[in-house]
Amino acid sequence: MSYGLGTGAQSSRREIVLDGRRITTVDIHAHCVFPEVADVVAGTVLADAPFPPWQVLGPSRLEEMNARAIDYQALSMTINGHWWYEADRALAARIVRAADEALAVWVNEHPDRFIALSSVALPYPDLAAEQLEYAVTQLGARGAAVGGQVHGEYPSSERFDVFWAKAAELDVPVFMHPALGAPNLVLDNTFAGRGGLGNVIGGPFETTLFLTHMMFDGTLDRFPTLKIVGAHGGGYLPSYLGRTEVACSRFEEASCLNTRQPSEYLRDQIYADSMVFSEEGLRHLVAEMGASQVVYGTDVPFPWPETMNLIINSPTLSNDEKEAILGGNLISLLRIDV
Repeated sequence: MSYGLGTGAQSSRREIVLDGRRITTVDIHAHCVFPEVADVVAGTVLADAPFPPWQVLGPSRLEEMNARAIDYQALSMTINGHWWYEADRALAARIVRAADEALAVWVNEHPDRFIALSSVALPYPDLAAEQLEYAVTQLGARGAAVGGQVHGEYPSSERFDVFWAKAAELDVPVFMHPALGAPNLVLDNTFAGRGGLGNVIGGPFETTLFLTHMMFDGTLDRFPTLKIVGAHGGGYLPSYLGRTEVACSRFEEASCLNTRQPSEYLRDQIYADSMVFSEEGLRHLVAEMGASQVVYGTDVPFPWPETMNLIINSPTLSNDEKEAILGGNLISLLRIDV
């Protein structure tokens, strides 16, 4: 067995080679901002929305991908608190249209490197459904990206079914990314102190709650073909799955609506990215979910540790499993023609 990094036709572009065979890598977790959206919100109540220049797409993004051996990225605007969730319906429609169309231009300029995910306006579920349909059928997007909550409400109630129904109808995945600091979860000073706890603990916590609501509130049963990708290793859900597994049967007041065990959803409808950063974390994630449900993610352009070598060097994964996690699962899920 051999594996490692090879050199492609472009000397600056690295490639992943397993047993002498070049494989395609796909990153589900990549962020960007759009100057076109800044123009839309100028002069509105959202004029102070964050548009850091270092998150704008440009040659540096391709250079970083080449250096890190990333062949494709699925791009979304899901970052910085999903600030456009604060917009009224009309402004939200303009923001998402501008973002989706700007992203489509970028993807069309680099069709062999990028995939688009529509950052829909989830506070208005019917509008979000319309936005997803337009992005997928007219702009070539391959899915959606959403936050884990809407003004403190989890999007697992029937109020949001029109959106989930559209994602299921279009047969596209939905990438869930938490808001920075999980603001709906905190009391004053909950995440105060050293270590950036709003990010380190708050983000995975929100992902955990989102995925658990999607199971226990029956959303995944109402839409059995729906596919959800949870950022940051699926939060804490895979790490303490046993407690979730017995919750509904142990407590009468649980009132769960799910018809299957949580572990079953983690084996077919729920995916998690690879951002667990340790050999044992990766081994456990695959043990709980299966290699078919784990996908590669980076959080680019943010400086989190790279997990590609963690996957390549894993002593517990077969080469087929490594290839699936690094790209194969997402090639299928996002319908990438390679």
